[in-house]
Amino acid sequence: MPNLDVLFSPYRLNALDLPNRVVMAPMSRYVCPGGVPTAEVAAYYRRRAENGVGLIITEGAGIGRPAALNAPDMPRFHGEAALAGWKKVVDEVHAAGGRIAPQLAHVGQKRSNTHPAWTPSAPYESPSGLSMTGERVGQPMSEAAIADTIDAFARAAADAERLGFDGIEVLGNHNYLINQFFWDQQNRRTDRYGGSTLVERSRFAVETLKAIRSAVTSGFPVILRLSQWKPTDVTARIAETPQALEQWLGVLAEAGADAFHFSQMKFWDPAFPEIDKELNLAGWARKLTGLTAITVGAVGLSGDVNESFAGKSARPAPLDGLLARLKRSEFDLVAVGRALLQDPAWLEKVRQGRVDEIADFTPAAFANLS
Repeated sequence: MPNLDVLFSPYRLNALDLPNRVVMAPMSRYVCPGGVPTAEVAAYYRRRAENGVGLIITEGAGIGRPAALNAPDMPRFHGEAALAGWKKVVDEVHAAGGRIAPQLAHVGQKRSNTHPAWTPSAPYESPSGLSMTGERVGQPMSEAAIADTIDAFARAAADAERLGFDGIEVLGNHNYLINQFFWDQQNRRTDRYGGSTLVERSRFAVETLKAIRSAVTSGFPVILRLSQWKPTDVTARIAETPQALEQWLGVLAEAGADAFHFSQMKFWDPAFPEIDKELNLAGWARKLTGLTAITVGAVGLSGDVNESFAGKSARPAPLDGLLARLKRSEFDLVAVGRALLQDPAWLEKVRQGRVDEIADFTPAAFANLS
């Protein structure tokens, strides 16, 4: 059995004390009728807290914009009914001794893979009305719409703190709205929210983070989730070099991000193999900024999430490589997705050395709220 001390060592994220280094990754479930979390949703998150997960990050919840969602049962994070539902989630997790942060989301023009024909009550929004391939699919957001979206993120963050959440995560990855502003193929704006450089195209994210930071207390953790790759191209890079990554993350850190949660298909893949054969994206983020870095990607499993979406099962995988990277402080926290999706007791089984009780991940788990 590997030495798990580093995995179960405490960590402080801004003013939040975490009992260990394990984070439940945000995973969309689409089980909130009318956008309102149910008692079953609260129990789902509570089970992970009961089994020792250090920090739970919820599935993406839409901020107060008509087109923030892309599925009928995606949770909202605005309105009396939805916020009351989230309050029950917080209370259940805290009653089990856990810590929880909502992922605040705006989908932009990204349609749901499970509900591709569904449309929100207003047209999908995007920087320039362009698809990932540069085709015209809508109208660019007005500056008034951008300003209201920034305010909606800030209101949601303030509501999260008021409800008792322990922090927030902002959805800035995987071709959702904030991510679309970063990409030069989708952001062709000629106003102050566009530009020829990644730093210039980061203004929307920067203003969103500043508004959030002004709406919450100074010790309240603000996590920003980012990715390099696109859903249609896992080799794509927003930041082509470590120098570009440093400039990009620098302005986001200055705007108020406390932590960077970098999505990768496999956590062990190097971000810039032409320079460093081992350091992953979270590792580069920590090295370049000194801020908390959260790694994710096939932790505890043999195959990546795209393979699971394609119908393949994934076997449990040893944690030795992950633990070695964590011990040498390549990153600070470890986000676990599918392993915790299928088995709420995954972490407790790891802690007790009951790895023989951990089953293969099967795609059927995507449809269950176990």
